[in-house]
Amino acid sequence: TFVLSFTDTHLMDVPAPTFVGLDNFIKGLGNQGYLDALKVSGLFALVVVSSEMILGTGVALLLNEPFRGRNLVRALLILPWAVPTTVNAIMWRLIYNPEYGALNSLLFQLGFLDSYISWLGSADKALWSVMFADVWKNFSLVAMIALASLQTLPDSQIEAANIDGAGAWQRFRYITLPHLIPSLQVALVLRIIEAVKVFDIIYVMTKGGPANKTRSASIFVYQEAFTNSRMGSGAAYAIIMVSLIMILIAFYIRGLSRKEK
Repeated sequence: TFVLSFTDTHLMDVPAPTFVGLDNFIKGLGNQGYLDALKVSGLFALVVVSSEMILGTGVALLLNEPFRGRNLVRALLILPWAVPTTVNAIMWRLIYNPEYGALNSLLFQLGFLDSYISWLGSADKALWSVMFADVWKNFSLVAMIALASLQTLPDSQIEAANIDGAGAWQRFRYITLPHLIPSLQVALVLRIIEAVKVFDIIYVMTKGGPANKTRSASIFVYQEAFTNSRMGSGAAYAIIMVSLIMILIAFYIRGLSRKEK
């Protein structure tokens, strides 16, 4: 891929590809369609990861409390994450169906809608609908990581805080949250990487439409390389995306190093 990114390789060209230097990268950074796709990936990652971190942590805190049937609920928690992404995307595409989808039917019967909505066919709603489907699948991963960390929290610290008169918020802020942060940081990195390079769930649900409103950078690279047969520029766009992810990770590692010092 790295070698191809410096050539004008085209799947339909018979002559051998030629070296074009940084032309593909320059064109990529000036391609408005690609820049828009990067914005979609950035917005997707920001909203999805933030929602999953908050929801996953909240669910983990609830499941860490004793209640009847807790073990069953913990076992069920893994199901959304265990469902293959393609299956999850197909399931939500059926739920969002504008004619017979369960979501429209439910909201209509409850009186929240006057008529059925095309959730994935609307430029304003499509991306948010896909985001919700992704959050439903992956929040459980964050919850499981956070729950595993909570299991190692010493009861003596909570008991000492109770004796000192600390309230629920104080216990969470000064004891539980600092204990959770290292595990949540791992979950954060994993989910940011996956969210920035998102492809499968969007491609199955919308193929990047309508009007490219859900076209992520990965889908743009796929279309450039395999639909338009421009392998050289497609490879360059892929390298740009990987570079952006590496920059994010570098900032993250630098922040961790400063914290440790």
